[in-house]
Amino acid sequence: MTSGSWRDDIASARKRWLVTGAAGFIGSHLVEELLRLDQVVTGLDDFSTGYRHNLDRVEAAVGPARWRGFSLVTGDVRDLDTCERATTGTAYVLHEAALGSVPRSMKDPLSTHAVNVDGTVNVFLAALNAGVEKVVFASSSSVYGDEPSLPKVENRTGRPLSPYAATKQTAELYANTLCRTHQLPAVGLRYFNVVGTRQDPDGPYAAVVPRWIAAMRAGNRPVIYGDGETSRDFCPVANVVQANLLAAVSDETTNGRVYNIALGGQTTLNELFASLRAALAAQGIECETTEPVYEDFRPGDIRHSLADISSAASDFGYAPDVTLAQGLTQTVEG
Repeated sequence: MTSGSWRDDIASARKRWLVTGAAGFIGSHLVEELLRLDQVVTGLDDFSTGYRHNLDRVEAAVGPARWRGFSLVTGDVRDLDTCERATTGTAYVLHEAALGSVPRSMKDPLSTHAVNVDGTVNVFLAALNAGVEKVVFASSSSVYGDEPSLPKVENRTGRPLSPYAATKQTAELYANTLCRTHQLPAVGLRYFNVVGTRQDPDGPYAAVVPRWIAAMRAGNRPVIYGDGETSRDFCPVANVVQANLLAAVSDETTNGRVYNIALGGQTTLNELFASLRAALAAQGIECETTEPVYEDFRPGDIRHSLADISSAASDFGYAPDVTLAQGLTQTVEG
């Protein structure tokens, strides 16, 4: 299925979608794409980690006519009544609301559990009560834990290395169980280090790419935890958007399953740093001689990550069409 054809298929039938975490990084990109496809979108967010300026950017990007298709419910997924109110009349649910960050979960596992497990179960129950066609929920490559083999294959996981990973594994277990016991039409997507515009560069739990960009723009040296040879399967957010929409309109054979969503490649932190430095230098930022500061490895982090994305490709046509180089350039320019 080509990029144009799946977009055309979705645009051909106007339906209502719920995006939880709509003011966040990935959630706001989902809202933008759906509005561009002339869908009706309800956003749910409590703005604990999302930002209104992300939605302002969506409004500016899609224009006033498309923006009229968006409505916002301000609330917390930990409240079932709020979830049910937001889900009323919805065909598809894209569940992005979460407390991310391995370090945050190490410091505060209770809050991470409450949002990522209790909140997710609320979304699942609200979706069941509303009779939605499909729930697509965000999982994480962190569920692979201490399983050492590469590439990561969906049916081979290890022990979680952080409370965050445990919450994502628990969400997958609930989805599979509710699929079997209550016919919940849910499919999980295990994200591998998503990058793109609107990632938060501030605070102790900021993602590595926006944090490094902000540091180099300010003339500072970015921090790399470990020796820089840790590797990740970095994936531009546009590919994650594609995966969500394709999974949402996939047939019932995907129900109860989880899929890796990534590029299927490895990039070390040292390589990522060099690429970002070059992209910023090309914009006129004086950082050609900037070198990183290396600090101790962080507890709970895995050493290497690489996804096998063949199942998503075969089951619902996932075909990432934005390269990491393109994604980093867009991020720097964004």
